[in-house]
Amino acid sequence: MLAAGLETTKSIHEGWAWVVIIGNGLAGLWALTANWVPQLRTRALWWFIGIAQSTVFVQVVLGAVMVGKYKLPLPQFHAFYGFVAIIAIAIIYSYRFQMKHRLYLLYGLGSLFIMGLGIRAMLVAAT
Repeated sequence: MLAAGLETTKSIHEGWAWVVIIGNGLAGLWALTANWVPQLRTRALWWFIGIAQSTVFVQVVLGAVMVGKYKLPLPQFHAFYGFVAIIAIAIIYSYRFQMKHRLYLLYGLGSLFIMGLGIRAMLVAAT
């Protein structure tokens, strides 16, 4: 029973990594494009960014379950990138008022940075 739960959680964690990477990449590209194309500055953009960034928290919880409940050993620095992504989300959010004049650049580049952290975490786990 325990092994089946681990395999299921691990499978979801590995698949969800793509959701994190692609979602934040698309959010970043949309926000960067919206910086120059005002028609793309819609409420849907902010919903998409929020959902994309929320995927990071789901991913970290899945990883924490694998380590805490199933005692799966962590690849070196893998968890580091997940927690840095959460910290990056907090920093991006905290700068939204100071960077109001460059809000789309902030969220665009920030989302691409989060995507990069996801890619790096995935590469570290593969070695």
